[in-house]
Amino acid sequence: MDTFLSKLDATEMASKVANKDISPVELMQSHLDQIDRLNPSLNSIVKLADDAIDRAKEAENDLYDSRSEIGPLHGVPYTIKDSIDIKGYRTSSGSLLTSSNMATKNAPVVDRLKNAGGILLGKTNTPEFTLWWETDNKVFGRTNNPWDLTRTPGGSSGGEAAAIAAFLSPVGIGSDSGGSIRVPASYCGIFGLKPTHGRVPITGHVPFTLTEHTHIGPMARSTKDIALALNVIEGPDSSDHYAINMPLTKTNNLENSISDLKIAWYSDEPFQPISQSVKSVVENAILMFRDMNCKIEKVNLDFLSTLDTMGTSGKIAAVEGNRDLGPLFKGKEDLLSVSMQRRLSIPQPSHEEYLQALLNRQKIRQGFMNLFKDIDILIGPASPVSAPKHNEVDLNVDGVLTHGRTALMSTLVYDLTGAPAISIPWSKDKNGMPIGIQIIGRHFDESTVLNVAYQLERISNIRQITYSEIKQN
Repeated sequence: MDTFLSKLDATEMASKVANKDISPVELMQSHLDQIDRLNPSLNSIVKLADDAIDRAKEAENDLYDSRSEIGPLHGVPYTIKDSIDIKGYRTSSGSLLTSSNMATKNAPVVDRLKNAGGILLGKTNTPEFTLWWETDNKVFGRTNNPWDLTRTPGGSSGGEAAAIAAFLSPVGIGSDSGGSIRVPASYCGIFGLKPTHGRVPITGHVPFTLTEHTHIGPMARSTKDIALALNVIEGPDSSDHYAINMPLTKTNNLENSISDLKIAWYSDEPFQPISQSVKSVVENAILMFRDMNCKIEKVNLDFLSTLDTMGTSGKIAAVEGNRDLGPLFKGKEDLLSVSMQRRLSIPQPSHEEYLQALLNRQKIRQGFMNLFKDIDILIGPASPVSAPKHNEVDLNVDGVLTHGRTALMSTLVYDLTGAPAISIPWSKDKNGMPIGIQIIGRHFDESTVLNVAYQLERISNIRQITYSEIKQN
């Protein structure tokens, strides 16, 4: 089967299936062929759906049945990160401790994709309990970046990002507590949206911890695909009190002019160190906004200088992660990955330090709320560097060595605030690896975030960055 079909956007796939230009079976087989060809070297998809072809045949029959309703994703394959429950499949979350745990029901996002006509293609790799910046674990092993197999696709949605970048899947669902959608998206040259906290339910995510920071969101190869998937998976859920009843995101405005928008931006402060390549990419994107007659303002985010965003996030994660996962780990520490053992070796914050971290989080949130009184969109880096080599304990930023967790420096602050943020591919580093920029908006204003992302995609060479030069090893 020609793998060309797997290189279409999900929106194109859905349209061609609905118009009977291509069949769901052809579409599914195209992806399965691409998986057979590339997944052995990528290790991004760790479990194929048992009934993918059967479901595709059913979808094809439904096209010719006048009694069947055709959903917005009818016949389109999708993938799901292996930290999200799918009934009848194991949710390993990359851990030997949960590798045999069989999900008894679907997470709400899975039900919504299924009801929209999407067909499960498989589950994608993640680091243990989604809590590391490289996708590797003792259950399935390491995932490689399709642009360069010696480099990481990032964590913790690295399996999802690699699969979509290499055309093994057109659209997928990841999760993000510190940058786990946006950093892999940047490293792999795709689009990844962290919706506003509460826009998409996190019910069925394993582990169910850091619930005020965890977001579930779509990953894809275009803004339109992100918008389509978001409309499918968003909405309230009775099992998630964070998922409130809000109007659905308006996505029919993607082609609207953004010339009246107030765009603020930063390239490094206060998130240093940032590589010169990444800073140049952000500055180049700002030139595009000038060309579109947007109102441009550079900001320095001084209010963050005393709030220690990395430390704040780390202390909250340490206390709440230990509370929720400590009983599971007790006596089984030897089964944990090296990354999780490293986490456990870090001294626990005191009660006072935890309370101060909660207070800092509140101040960080208020600081950004104040900022967004006067602006519509904030632009910044999605990661300090392009994708590093595998197993680099320290992050090398133009010769400056810093802790590996610094990879999340530019993203985790928006998990603390809960604001919507998308990483979009923009350019390439001198080593040929993709670099993304991050677009941040007001709470529950995904509509403007997506409008801006689409306009940048429309006038840039993003499509060439996304589609060409991926190494077909």
